[in-house]
Parts: sequence; C-alpha cells; structure tokens
Amino acid sequence: MDVKVTSGSGLQQDIQIGRHRLVSDEPQAFGGADLGPSPYELLAAAIGACTSMTLRMYARAKGWPLQRVITTIRHDKIHARDCADCETKEGRIDRLEREIELEGPLDDPQRKRLLEIAERCPVHRTLSSEVRLVTRLKTP
Repeated sequence: MDVKVTSGSGLQQDIQIGRHRLVSDEPQAFGGADLGPSPYELLAAAIGACTSMTLRMYARAKGWPLQRVITTIRHDKIHARDCADCETKEGRIDRLEREIELEGPLDDPQRKRLLEIAERCPVHRTLSSEVRLVTRLKTP
C-alpha cells in the first residue's frame, strides 16, 4: 500500500490513497484553515474504522445479529506519572481511549467476545507492537 501526501496551501495536505482523495489540515487555532481532519483525527478514524470493520466481519462470520457498531476514539496527552501501567515514566504520553457501542439483539457472551475481538483490530495491533518508521530523502 502506498499513500502519497502532497502539501497544499498553508498546512493543508492532499492525500492520495489508490483512487481515494482526502484532505488533512490543522484547526485554525494551530495555524491551519480547518479544511479537513488533522493527522491525529485521521489516526483516530483509522482505529475506529478498523475496530468497527473487524467486529462486523467477526459477527457476520459467526452469524450473530450485530446490526451496527459505533466506535468513539478519544486522544489525549497525559503525564506519564499519571499512567500506572505505562513503561514511560517521564514526560507526556499519548492516550487513546476507545468506546464501542454494539447495536442489535446480542447476548452478554456475544458482547463480551466482541469486546475481546476489538483488541485484534489490525490497526490496534500495529500501534501496540514494535513499529519501525524508516525515513529517507527521495533522490531527484
């Protein structure tokens, strides 16, 4: 998969993903024109979309009556000292909180299992595992 991001005017970024086009920007409070979601909002959207899709696919495979999934992602920066289960002990860390609403006549064991399956969303797994970001300059 290749994603191409080209800077536009101001902080606007034009994003090309296959045949899809998106715009990202920063809010006006951060010097942008608020023409699209910020990079952190796109990250949150990726987690939310992946979670909902993963749950829908699992429920469909099981024949469960899951009618709709609503996933809300919240992003905050918190002090590391306020996080009891974090490896980092100084400075600030990113905290993502995911809330999942399941609609449909599901029983309690099905709901519990879907909550477990949410942890298997591929984007969640990528962010929770070791990630290497390799950066290089393209030669003219």
